Amino acid sequence: MSEENEEKTEEMKHYKEARNHFRTARNAMRHSIEAFIPPSVLENRRLARKEFLLGVRTLVDAAIETIDNSTKKS
Repeated sequence: MSEENEEKTEEMKHYKEARNHFRTARNAMRHSIEAFIPPSVLENRRLARKEFLLGVRTLVDAAIETIDNSTKKS
């Protein structure tokens, strides 16, 4: 392996390690905050997120259907 490739590999190793630390910190922070929030609020938030994603799915399905219909008419 060339010296340049070795440097890039070493650099990527540092980025991956940093990302792992950030991910661990984020998860720890989230868990500490969630400890103060009642379970019913967390459940409501989960249901709201699901409804939002279902709405996005509906829009994507409608866009796909529009594309399919315009292709069939051409």
